[in-house]
Amino acid sequence: MNGLKIDLDGDRCVPCGICVGFCPQSVFNEDEVGRPYVDAEEACTGCGLCEQRCPDLAIRVEYRKAV
Repeated sequence: MNGLKIDLDGDRCVPCGICVGFCPQSVFNEDEVGRPYVDAEEACTGCGLCEQRCPDLAIRVEYRKAV
């Protein structure tokens, strides 16, 4: 676990492919109709490109709180 959590709000997301295209770690993938989903959260480095580039503000990258 890398301590990061990616929250992808499916209600706000308009499948544009930006998060999939900009992620340098290939954290996102697309389903058969082109909707993005988090496929490899453990690979996320927290760079925030997905969050910064999302035109619908549908992505948040957060640090998990220690338990």
